[in-house]
Amino acid sequence: MKLRDHQITKAKELFEVLDKYNICYLSGEVRSGKTGTALYCAELFNADQVLVITKKKAIEDIIKQKFDFGFNYHLNIINYESVHKLSKDDIKRIDIVIYDEAHSLSGYPKPSLAAKRCKQLFYNIPCIFMSGTPATESYSQYYHQFFVSKYSPFGSFTNFYKWAKVFVDVKQKHLATHIINDYSNAKVTDIENIISQYKVVMTQADAGFTTNINETILPIEMPHILTIMIKTLLKDKVIEGKTGYILGDTPAKLKQKIHQIANGHCIIEKDNGDTFYKIFDPYKAKGIKQFFYGRKIAIMYYYKSELEMLHDVFGDNICEDIETFNTTPKNIAIQQSTTEGMNLSKADCLVYLNFGFSGKNYIQSRDRLTVKDRPTNEVYFVIEKNGINGKILKRIREKKDYNSYSFKRDYGI
Repeated sequence: MKLRDHQITKAKELFEVLDKYNICYLSGEVRSGKTGTALYCAELFNADQVLVITKKKAIEDIIKQKFDFGFNYHLNIINYESVHKLSKDDIKRIDIVIYDEAHSLSGYPKPSLAAKRCKQLFYNIPCIFMSGTPATESYSQYYHQFFVSKYSPFGSFTNFYKWAKVFVDVKQKHLATHIINDYSNAKVTDIENIISQYKVVMTQADAGFTTNINETILPIEMPHILTIMIKTLLKDKVIEGKTGYILGDTPAKLKQKIHQIANGHCIIEKDNGDTFYKIFDPYKAKGIKQFFYGRKIAIMYYYKSELEMLHDVFGDNICEDIETFNTTPKNIAIQQSTTEGMNLSKADCLVYLNFGFSGKNYIQSRDRLTVKDRPTNEVYFVIEKNGINGKILKRIREKKDYNSYSFKRDYGI
């Protein structure tokens, strides 16, 4: 297996940045070949010990690429949740760290546990960041990615709040009980002027892709009982039943519960504080089975109870692991938040039974079909008529999150 010409070119560009600054950022679109490019950059760096930090589902593919391309260094690969398990001796031997899906470190205004651990363990080690969605929601997401390294271009700012005074137009949001600072309105031009010298951009066009994504909404009637439940919850903020109750006493909880009910299930709460989920009607799973009969499909779901629905409706004709999907006629069910690093190109099309509130997850999961020799990707959204999912989709298509403020605006709360 050989690197493609654009990967070699971009790896050399990346190495020039890394050699100069000991830090670089590969902003590569989905399926553009950024993993092989970053691995080759580490080879150009003459690294002997390379650590890749990634998502668990991507580990196998990265190991395969390392051996397929024949890189000579020793590769240690681990997921973000497990970095603290590395021994001190292992860390001392590392020549370079590659942060795959680097946006995993991008939370703000406070750093995530993963960001704090990576800074503590690998602060002095040269590094490569790579992501297809480095800052889809706000350029404020860049700060804590670079924060893990002493070579950060923002190293003079010891915390996010000091950085935000310079690079963010801070606004205030009025909540029901208090006021909070909103740090999402970052000064894109000012930030880009600084980080551009550390960044190499790799597009699908660089890789020779001419792929179009066709999105189709499949409207489906929501069962009448679910419509009544949603109206009742919006009005009374609670639905009481024989075995428990559905509570929507805050905008965030109300949004989530309506989202669940619209998709045929909900978490039920008991008086003692225990919870359980209940499936009311797997109508979307049934609709998907009927509409896509005879086609090999990848189905995105959001809540775990939706996976149970799919197993109940599809029976033995559905699986959850990519190897089974690639080697059998079975369809695959994938939780939307776990698609990073996953190639679903064996599917005829991608079908969303449900999706979450994140613009970033929408972008990442939607592109999982893309390969060089497929000119068009067919993506379908099963949307209940006049329901919340249509409102969510409109928002996340704009690369924005569907938050409590969006929900309150849409429902006049």
